[in-house]
Amino acid sequence: MLHNREELQKARQVYAEALNAEEKKILVCAGTGCVSSGSLEIFDKLTQLMQEKGISCSVELEQEPHHDVVGMKKSGCHGFCEMGPLIRIEPQGWLYVKVKPEDCEEIVEKTISNGEHIERLAYQKGKTICQKQDDIPFYKKQTRLVLNHCGHIDANSIKEYLAVGGYSAFEKALFDMTADEIITEISESNLRGRGGGGFPAGRKWAQVKRQTEPQKYVVCNGDEGDPGAFMDRSIMEGDPHSLLEGMMIAALSCGANEGYIYVRAEYPMAVNRLRTAIAQAKEAGLLGNNILGTEFSFDIHISRGAGAFVCGEGSALTASIEGKRGMPRVKPPRTVEHGLFDKPTVLNNVETYANVPLIINKGAAWYKTIGPENSPGTKAFALTGNIVNTGLIEVPMGTTLREIIFEIGGGMRDGGEFKAVQIGGPSGGCLTKDDLDLPLDFDSLTKAGAMIGSGGLVVMDDKTCMVEVARFFMNFTQNESCGKCVPCREGTKRMLAILERIVNGEGEDGDIEMLLELADTISATALCGLGKTAAFPVVSTIKSFRDEYEAHIYQKRCPAGACQKLKQIYIVPELCKGCSKCSRICPVTAISGKVKEPFVIDQSKCIKCGACIESCPFHAIKEA
Repeated sequence: MLHNREELQKARQVYAEALNAEEKKILVCAGTGCVSSGSLEIFDKLTQLMQEKGISCSVELEQEPHHDVVGMKKSGCHGFCEMGPLIRIEPQGWLYVKVKPEDCEEIVEKTISNGEHIERLAYQKGKTICQKQDDIPFYKKQTRLVLNHCGHIDANSIKEYLAVGGYSAFEKALFDMTADEIITEISESNLRGRGGGGFPAGRKWAQVKRQTEPQKYVVCNGDEGDPGAFMDRSIMEGDPHSLLEGMMIAALSCGANEGYIYVRAEYPMAVNRLRTAIAQAKEAGLLGNNILGTEFSFDIHISRGAGAFVCGEGSALTASIEGKRGMPRVKPPRTVEHGLFDKPTVLNNVETYANVPLIINKGAAWYKTIGPENSPGTKAFALTGNIVNTGLIEVPMGTTLREIIFEIGGGMRDGGEFKAVQIGGPSGGCLTKDDLDLPLDFDSLTKAGAMIGSGGLVVMDDKTCMVEVARFFMNFTQNESCGKCVPCREGTKRMLAILERIVNGEGEDGDIEMLLELADTISATALCGLGKTAAFPVVSTIKSFRDEYEAHIYQKRCPAGACQKLKQIYIVPELCKGCSKCSRICPVTAISGKVKEPFVIDQSKCIKCGACIESCPFHAIKEA
């Protein structure tokens, strides 16, 4: 238990000395991606082998410095998910990729015992072997600030968080700053909410502080529902104390004494690590009553959501925490006035809070040197889709799509051609080749008819059907509609029905115009942000790929060859030798003909299974 500022500073110094004394560190990625690939098994095997060979190792940071001990750590997400399981070797900064349990013996013998680098486990691009993590192109273009601790310290250890300067921003805010000074610093930094809306955090905090109600709350939105997005999850799993510290500083600024983290139950590892972090902070005296001997008291609770996408909206989220059905309400009043339990509430997402300690420690002026003036700082993105390097990245705001896709992401997979990227999840929009040099920041994306959202980037190649992409996201949004307002409940259902007809080859003249008319109506009249942005993927794909919609409707053809109902399998007469193999293998007897003469396919019977294509020894059967 830390009773005052001096004891906190002393603890930080003690743990820093202990961490620096560990001359060798093995950081095994324990993010969800690597865990699913077996990284915890690798951690256990490495630890067991070292113990068997008499190598001193420690899985928990000790207070006393030990120079001859190998620090074994379960770190947060390293980001390079495509190459997992990942192991970082310190002090060399080596990164081993795609590690398997059978590699552990060699790692202990060569790397841990003798300091030798294992070349076959290093990342290799062409003939270039990248020993160090910082040499890998995926990391070179990144600026990891919020994700800095992920992959570098034990994700479950408050000791290691303190050792790298943890809670120093909270200490500064608690002892050296007034509430107004905290808000001024956040306001001057122009930190904008990373949940998608981009609302200035300082302005929101100031609005809550102005409320005269004595009971106030600080709430964190960890309900990350966008398909393909996992930025907030990785912070909660890999650096949970940075989130707690940001929330504690927000509470100081507005006078709150209680906080809630709303996190979806589908994130069990994040929930467990947050619980551990909260328990550690309470035990250390950093949460609870009269923190560090002051009059400030603050506690944090975890509220688990059932995975409803609409609960990412502020009023639906607070309703869910209260035990009610998660449905948005009409505004005003807004959350800053009547939020959780009808009290003034600061509500930001995980990444926003994780930026706060950096700003308090280094200042607003430093923060504004990163990225454009109106959208300073960095942004974490989840890079997925038809791209070589998938994973979690962090780049300065204003970085272009071209840099992210072709330099960090390594370009398109399997020689495909870049076609589009869906940004901002189901509420976002599609960006195309014409947007490759567009800077990714709040204002630039708004002008382009898209939004940054929480940070999902789904990259698509030329084999992707954009009508099907619009149908997929509309299906997701329609399923996630809470049903409270008619425009969203009925409008999205009608749009989905039209899109499903189009991809099934049943599109009609006027469908495109009807989609656009419905989109305008829903966007203008829906109750909450989910409904207002539900049609974005449809509108943006029609704007950029109207010709694909028209091909589906008028020619009954999918230009990308992706829509199953619109595929056509045919036999090229000049190539067919009449062997009859295709006819014999067809499960629905759709192929007929005479031996030694070209066979034909009855399109009314063909189910497009592709069995004939695979069986033809003369490659005479094609698909269009």
